[in-house]
Amino acid sequence: MLIPRYIYLTRGKGVHRERLASFELALRDAGIAEQNLVYVSSIFPPHCKLITRKEAERFLVPGQILFCVMARNETNEPNRLISSSIGLAMPADRSMYGYLSEHKGFGQNARTAGDYAEDLAAEMLATTLGIDFDVDQSWDEKKQVFRMSGKIVRTDNITQTAVGPKDGRWVSTVAAAVMIMEWQQRDIS
Repeated sequence: MLIPRYIYLTRGKGVHRERLASFELALRDAGIAEQNLVYVSSIFPPHCKLITRKEAERFLVPGQILFCVMARNETNEPNRLISSSIGLAMPADRSMYGYLSEHKGFGQNARTAGDYAEDLAAEMLATTLGIDFDVDQSWDEKKQVFRMSGKIVRTDNITQTAVGPKDGRWVSTVAAAVMIMEWQQRDIS
């Protein structure tokens, strides 16, 4: 059974004349280019701990297989605003699972894209917890309902934006929730 013990959020962007190379540079910026990434769906496991990128880096080795939820976007259209976002919603009861969401946007600034991804994760969690809310409310209004319910303890997002270079080069954005498995840990003392 593979259940992550830690999850961390990271983001990056890259620019290059080649599409794939711009993605590689975005992964480098996010600090996960040296690992083999396996994309998974959107569950934040029970009892899993959210850690910082800096804390997580001590677990990473080149060639390692990392499971992640990733949002990826790219463009070579000059002046086109792109974004990649991961939303997070964690329940107050740590023995229950939470949600991660991925979103890629066009023409959305970091706040708009991040709020969208965060709202999506929180809505998915709220529906599993039986929280009554109006889906047509703004994210700020829903956030208050979720917090007041006492069932959702934390929502957050990580977002990367970029604008297409005027010279037609590719720009890529990534945002990821990276999972560290129990068996992948090195001694952190």
